[in-house]
Amino acid sequence: MAGVSHEAIYQLKALMDQVDEPFKRTFQNVHQGYKVETLERFLKARDGSVTRAHKMLLDCLKWRLENGIDDILSKPIVPINFYRGVRDSQLIGVSGYTREGLPVFAIGVGLSSFVKASIQYYVQSHIQINEYRDRVLLPAATKKTGRYVGKCVKILDMSGLKLSALNQIKLLTAISTIDDLNYPEKTTTYYIVNVPYVFSACWKVVKPLLHERTRLKVQVLQGSGRDELLKIMDYSSLPHFCRKEGTRASRRVGNTSEDCFSLDHPFHQQLYNYMKKQSGICAPTRPLKHLEMPVADIKKAEFCRTIESELKRIQSQDELTRLYDIHISD
Repeated sequence: MAGVSHEAIYQLKALMDQVDEPFKRTFQNVHQGYKVETLERFLKARDGSVTRAHKMLLDCLKWRLENGIDDILSKPIVPINFYRGVRDSQLIGVSGYTREGLPVFAIGVGLSSFVKASIQYYVQSHIQINEYRDRVLLPAATKKTGRYVGKCVKILDMSGLKLSALNQIKLLTAISTIDDLNYPEKTTTYYIVNVPYVFSACWKVVKPLLHERTRLKVQVLQGSGRDELLKIMDYSSLPHFCRKEGTRASRRVGNTSEDCFSLDHPFHQQLYNYMKKQSGICAPTRPLKHLEMPVADIKKAEFCRTIESELKRIQSQDELTRLYDIHISD
């Protein structure tokens, strides 16, 4: 396996075979029968170090147990109208699959407002989508393709990105830290599309702070990225914001069944119905009030401080703001 030695995988497997219940049970929910591939992911996330990967994996399992992650898919956010508000302000969805069978996750970075609920609900929703991906979507993709599918691709829509995004750094950092620590190496490529001027200015500062592994996965595409993305997926799998070029490329579409962010989209209907079935009840379920919020590491804290500083710098420069407004109105 490229990047990780067989000996390292063997050593980590031997260590994980020694864990007791309930760690063993929650580990099964992580690897879904693909233990070697899961061990490889954690080893890659820790540069092949068995000791560090073992600690990372144990910390992940402890986090899952302390926060009830194994049962999170049986805790839908209700009532449905409230959950619709969460979906309308935390734009994420699955638009289809690549030709290799990888799920295509679409994320509306620029237009997500996160104003319809507390941070706890958004974190809960994000984890539920992660778990549904790992326990339902990826196993189904593996069965359909006849080979192991353990990762996805993500398309990040930056249209509508404003300087007010600074206000959401705390939430976005919590979500990205959860992914870094507990769902490592689950994305093959991050495609960034519909980039406004403000993104270009910040990216020059942010890029050097990212780990080399992450930088190599990021591809900033021209415009909506349609032509490039059609090389790896069919048109039907493109997110709605990638299907057209121009200023209207990323607006929400009238047909909600084609808008992969909408609760009426087949992916979200299937996800919500699955969670409701798992819950076995229709009574309101409280959010995970004791969900532990992760603490960002030193590098990520530096990352956020740099973004904040750069956004404030841009915000204070009237000329850049004027150019940004002209760019959006074109």
